Amino acid sequence: MTNSSVGFPQFYQIQQILDRFLGILLLLVLIIKFKFNTYVSLIITAVVVALGLGMAPAKIATSIQNGIGAQLGELALVFGFGAMLGRLVADAGGAYRIAHTLINAFGRRGLQLAVVLASFIIGIALFFEVGIVLLVPIVFAIAAEAGVPILTLGIPMAAALSVTHGFLPPHPAPTAISTALGASAGLVLAYGVIIAIPTVYIAGPLFSKLAHRFVPDAFERRGNLKALGPQKTFKLEETPSFGISVLTSLFPVILMAIATVYELVFHGGKLPKTPNGLDNVIAFIGSPSIAMLISLLFAMWAMGYARKLPAKAIMTTLEDAVKSIAMLLLVIGGGGAFKQVLIDGGVGDSVKNLFVGSGISPLILGWLIAVVLRIALGSATVAAMTASGLVLPLMQSAGIQPALMVLAIGAGSLAASHVNDAGFWMFREYFDLTIKQTLLTWTLLETIISVVGLGGVLLLSLVV
Repeated sequence: MTNSSVGFPQFYQIQQILDRFLGILLLLVLIIKFKFNTYVSLIITAVVVALGLGMAPAKIATSIQNGIGAQLGELALVFGFGAMLGRLVADAGGAYRIAHTLINAFGRRGLQLAVVLASFIIGIALFFEVGIVLLVPIVFAIAAEAGVPILTLGIPMAAALSVTHGFLPPHPAPTAISTALGASAGLVLAYGVIIAIPTVYIAGPLFSKLAHRFVPDAFERRGNLKALGPQKTFKLEETPSFGISVLTSLFPVILMAIATVYELVFHGGKLPKTPNGLDNVIAFIGSPSIAMLISLLFAMWAMGYARKLPAKAIMTTLEDAVKSIAMLLLVIGGGGAFKQVLIDGGVGDSVKNLFVGSGISPLILGWLIAVVLRIALGSATVAAMTASGLVLPLMQSAGIQPALMVLAIGAGSLAASHVNDAGFWMFREYFDLTIKQTLLTWTLLETIISVVGLGGVLLLSLVV
């Protein structure tokens, strides 16, 4: 065999990957330079990349449609119900009750831990942006009362919210990657909690002490509550009890955890092909979409009907929640279209062939790809979904546990948040920081979560 005959396939694979990165560049230019909507940019990029990969023009539309349909099939249910549940808890004052109860219980010395626990519980029920808007006023008030810098509590809060956003279903990125890679959402949740606990502690309370030393001027800032707009106020005695608020927030997690524990204890982690009656019940309540539906019905009762709220008010809350995630769903669908074009165009196989025998762990490769996409695109969800399409063939050929790959990609998708990420600007505006201070606090915080998360995944891969 000649050198040229050996080199051509390798050259073709590199060319496909180069087309992929030119596509990322186009996406970046459309979003940042020309201020295009992210969903529109994703679809345009998917078409351009498909043409560059040599796909038949007649098949491009079908590939995009299949990608959107496959991506949004279950996710539309999970995200829709999740947004409704979170809004019900927030509007009823449940999140307010959780935060204040934990802070009062832990006292002044345990403020950071109280904020971490409150943010973690609330973060499971609420999307990151909603969680930070809800918690920032509480953090400001508690910091003023205790006489501590707002960033001393703000960094642990952001760490907990970010970790739940990147690691734990039913949040967009981990749920979307779980669907794409065929991973058990319950197993992702179980492994994610194991990794999340030390990650939040390192990136939250520990990092805040370090940040106070090398960027002390940031801790002198007093924040900017005006950036949050009008705030809903609550009287603590009129909010739901702490127990019912926590139970409502964690209800989907409890259902998925029950299913996961049952599968591990009785079936070694996977239900049999011919399940019995109890197996069917557990599989039913443990699936993310049904778990979210049951949890939503419980939230409607606990946060609405049980508190004598009229049905019209409850339905208005649900409608407002759906409106708030409409664009997010479209962006996720656009990410699915982009991913499907990459798969149908053969880029995933090219990545697999290029790295076969390289010695690089697929988990590290998935993390690296997600990091590059996160830096380039800003959106953690889009970065994670695109990375999952690229590493799927490699994961399958290497026999990697899908749940671990989900978490590795999720960790990578959080790294190095900077000026093209909405979270960067939210943190900067609310805490009234300069760009430099935001880079030295928020950007470092996100990167620490990413690196520590990857370390946790690699350690976990040695024992599962």
